[in-house]
Amino acid sequence: MDMKKIIYITSILFATFVFVACNDQLDQEPKSAISPEYYLNEETQLESYVNGLYVDILPSHGTWHYGTFQTDRHTDNQAYMECADKYIPGEWKVRQTDGSNWYFRRIYDCNYFLDNVLPKYEQKAVEGSDAKIRHFIGEVYFLRAHEYFKRYQLFGDFPIVEQVLTDNLAELVEASKRMPRNEVARFILSDLDKAIDYMQTKIESRKTRINKESAMLLKSRVALYEGTFLKYFKGSAFVPLGDGWPGASRDYNKSYSYPSGSIDNEIDFFLSEAIAAAKQVADGVILTENTGLVQQDASEPANPFMDMYASVDLSGYAEVLLWREYNKGLGVTHGVSENTQRGNLASGVTRGMTESFLMANGLPIYSPNSGYEGDDYISTVRAGRDSRLTLFLKEPGQRNVLWTNTVGVNAVPIEPVPNLLGADASRLYSTGYTLRKGNPWDAIQMANNGTYTGSITFRGVEALLNYIEAYYEKNNSLDGTARQYWQAIRERARVDTDIDKTIGATDLSKEAPNDWGAYSAGKMLTDPVLYNIRRERRCEMMAEALRWMDLQRWRSLDQMITTPYHIEGFKVWGPMQEWYKNSDGSSQLVYGLNNTTSNVSPPDRSLYLRPYEKVSGSLALNGYRWTMAHYLYPIAIQDMLITSEDNQLDTSPIYQNPGWPSTADAGALE
Repeated sequence: MDMKKIIYITSILFATFVFVACNDQLDQEPKSAISPEYYLNEETQLESYVNGLYVDILPSHGTWHYGTFQTDRHTDNQAYMECADKYIPGEWKVRQTDGSNWYFRRIYDCNYFLDNVLPKYEQKAVEGSDAKIRHFIGEVYFLRAHEYFKRYQLFGDFPIVEQVLTDNLAELVEASKRMPRNEVARFILSDLDKAIDYMQTKIESRKTRINKESAMLLKSRVALYEGTFLKYFKGSAFVPLGDGWPGASRDYNKSYSYPSGSIDNEIDFFLSEAIAAAKQVADGVILTENTGLVQQDASEPANPFMDMYASVDLSGYAEVLLWREYNKGLGVTHGVSENTQRGNLASGVTRGMTESFLMANGLPIYSPNSGYEGDDYISTVRAGRDSRLTLFLKEPGQRNVLWTNTVGVNAVPIEPVPNLLGADASRLYSTGYTLRKGNPWDAIQMANNGTYTGSITFRGVEALLNYIEAYYEKNNSLDGTARQYWQAIRERARVDTDIDKTIGATDLSKEAPNDWGAYSAGKMLTDPVLYNIRRERRCEMMAEALRWMDLQRWRSLDQMITTPYHIEGFKVWGPMQEWYKNSDGSSQLVYGLNNTTSNVSPPDRSLYLRPYEKVSGSLALNGYRWTMAHYLYPIAIQDMLITSEDNQLDTSPIYQNPGWPSTADAGALE
């Protein structure tokens, strides 16, 4: 039984080392036989090993199905064709096994490198440039921090494993102890400090290798995340020493105390760290120029801000701190750009997202004399708005392709009316609104899954946003630096830089119905400054994979425990319904909750398209709901059993997350 446990824990918890590098000089032995004695001894071997970690740990455009600009699709910003289980209490269930989330393989790979390279480096036994060797060591510290940040966002409290472990059951069980979430965050910051110390500012000019600036930006992100999470979940079971915190059920955490003395001091520590790290990056950021125009002809000037998301080579964009390069010749491609030619693989922009954007004059759309033309047409939604909406929200009749010498099989030269009718799900517009972000002008890239535009990993503007928010959360005021950063962001967005005018015109009762970020801990915000800081972040980072992280740390979903939220898209039951008429005047729009062929939601439910309310069998027919447990993932039963004594769950060092049962295939507890 002990051997079975060892095998399970080593395979699921800490993995078996798999050779991840590729070096032609090492073909004298089979890869599986290579040991540290003969490997990781010189600069190029270190680089090769680290390269093998990049793809699996860092975010990128990925594959055909899941691209960067679809990753906010289960939030209030973007919606998919199907609803997410986490918004349907009882549908998300505890698994028996879950190796894809409670996962340590990449952490193991980083630990293997550090265990073997650091002693050799200290003994000056690694050949090559000292600067490059140090940089590669720093990259691994960064990658381990990045991987830990993923896991701790999912689970909160998490084991901290800094070395490769032996196949000893007692050692493995001991290493399974979940450390309080703030300790995990401190560990991540510590790794990033080491990365910053080891790495160079510019290891190479193309910015495709991890660099010091990226480490400082990630540090500000992590610190802001934990500082605000502790603030908004203070006193709850989701933070150490809060009411019902499950960590207290285990002896090793029973006497825990905050290293800074209290949760308030801990919040202050993390926000201070976020401010300092963000400023180090932000002061050097050069924002990419934005002309405010969607280029519609090859003779018109390009808009660098738009092109930054859809260029093959991102090395010339100063705002891009780190990016992933793709290569058609090597077959390293993705399908993101092809999807932006249509409906982003059915990941549509929500009504709430479009209504959050200000007018170019800095006023909310509901403000008197704002100039808003209404939402009867997509063209009027875009008119006179913040350029980040006018640039990236597609409008029928616009050109999607400018260079047409070789047209790809999936090119859509002219944007059509939103496709609500087709049988091919990948081509549907789930909300009627869709994004242009990531759409290259070159039609040659529209071959099946053959796109090779670069993928932004870190963008410098986030440092400005992190500073503004962290400073305000810590001090309840804006200093000159925060105002300067905020005005720079608005100026680039071609929005009136009078922040105070916007704040004075903000009515939170009108913002809250379409913005989850207008809430924290079940209560609508009363501070228009804080709300507008959150709005700025929402609009600037739209579809860049940060929305769920923000909603989670702000605790912005409690209100849906009692009040359902209805995801909506464009105003289908207005003049735009005329787009879907047959030649004889009959409509192609089919509705009726008991009609399995319905392609739109009924007009008596809303004038706006509700993607999850077309048929009676939809799990979200009556709107999205929430339960507190869903802020964190549940621990799989097998992970607790395998580290227990005599299969008694309460003897395992791994405890279940708040609100989740210790029974497989069961939903969260109310």
